[in-house]
Amino acid sequence: MSSAPVSAVVFDVGKVLYQWDLRHLFAKLIADPDELEWFVGTVVTPEWHYQHDTGRMLAETIPERIAEFPEHEALIRAFAARFGETIPGPVPGSLELVEELYVRGVPLFAITNFSADFWPPFRVGQPIFDRFRDIVVSGDEKLYKPNPEIYALAAQRFGHAPGEMLFIDDNAENVTAARDCGWQAHHFIDAPTLAADLRARGLLA
Repeated sequence: MSSAPVSAVVFDVGKVLYQWDLRHLFAKLIADPDELEWFVGTVVTPEWHYQHDTGRMLAETIPERIAEFPEHEALIRAFAARFGETIPGPVPGSLELVEELYVRGVPLFAITNFSADFWPPFRVGQPIFDRFRDIVVSGDEKLYKPNPEIYALAAQRFGHAPGEMLFIDDNAENVTAARDCGWQAHHFIDAPTLAADLRARGLLA
């Protein structure tokens, strides 16, 4: 852990602030467990969805996927229409840490790999994001973690030097990329471990 003081904290969203798993939606639609695992491993997969985080729009990708798997058209369209159901709720303890940091006056920001189609309806229903001064969304910028360009854009927008910001992400590759760009970083495992790190840095009591 760097001993340099932290002037701002920058969160990832998925799996740091909010849980995310395609199974939360498709378990409602596919009764057979083996078929469910096949579907989220072959048709609507995290890897396929990642292109939305990079800036591709559903209007392009959904027809493409239906053309590949026409027998699963209804389920593919359900992904587009019901994406919010893949996010069942907050990661335990994480939003409370955001509130504690906010009360202590710590500037809060976020960098999230998130689709430009899906972010606005998700964001509007989550008042915790009102605590954040700015949020860089990969799908809007067509820049995405772990590419160095998104960290450079975020530093410019947030107005803090990379070495003065603590970046928190569950993805080790994203954490390594941030450190390579000069940021301080925390590899998120759970809220209690993060809380201990924040206290050690003097950001929480």
